[in-house]
Amino acid sequence: MTSATIHLVVPTRAERKLLGLAGRLTAFVEHRIERRAEKRALDLRLLRQRQAGRQDPHAADHLLAQMGISRR
Repeated sequence: MTSATIHLVVPTRAERKLLGLAGRLTAFVEHRIERRAEKRALDLRLLRQRQAGRQDPHAADHLLAQMGISRR
């Protein structure tokens, strides 16, 4: 019976450095994506707040007039 030799494949030093670089680059890109998503969410929230503040100033007077109530 022939004994089989197990060849353990270990990455070379250059390959390990490239894998490390790829990991750091991936982490950097994921961090940028998260920052952009947070900024986009904040911008959207601020836009909604601004749009909510732009209501018709006469709308409340109109509703009160329909109910027969004077504002003054």
